Amino acid sequence: MNKFDKKPQPGDLIEIFRGIYQHWAIYVGDGYVIHLVPPSEYAHAGANSMMSVLHERAKVKKENLYEVVGDHDYRINNFLDDKYEPRPIHEILQDAYSVLGQERSYSVFSGNCEHFVTELRYGKAHSRQVRKAVEMGVAAGISFGVLAYAVVKIFGSNNKEKQTQ
Repeated sequence: MNKFDKKPQPGDLIEIFRGIYQHWAIYVGDGYVIHLVPPSEYAHAGANSMMSVLHERAKVKKENLYEVVGDHDYRINNFLDDKYEPRPIHEILQDAYSVLGQERSYSVFSGNCEHFVTELRYGKAHSRQVRKAVEMGVAAGISFGVLAYAVVKIFGSNNKEKQTQ
């Protein structure tokens, strides 16, 4: 399941590939992770996991890594280590355990599972998924605008030519 066959260490970020999005957890040792879980997020949820965007609350849970992963792929992905210094492991684990069982606000854009684990590891909430989604939305909007402009120019000029004949 782990593409890289490297054993996670406490404090590592675990990226779980759920098709068109990723779920994130932080490894806390002995085969367990702590993660922020909206009600629709579970290993075999399939398309139902996408419903997490509709939830405003999520719970912090400690679960077995392989149960969380299910039949999906995962990898250790400490992607911000080059940008930020990871916090000391004992602080990461202490903070993770201190919020265990809490129900928290959940927002795909400002408080999702990736924000949760990056704040634990680096002290800064960050989500590449949100940034990528926004960039794709902006690109799609620009593409649509260019296409609409071209259609108006092409068909608009044809109508003017017909009117002058």
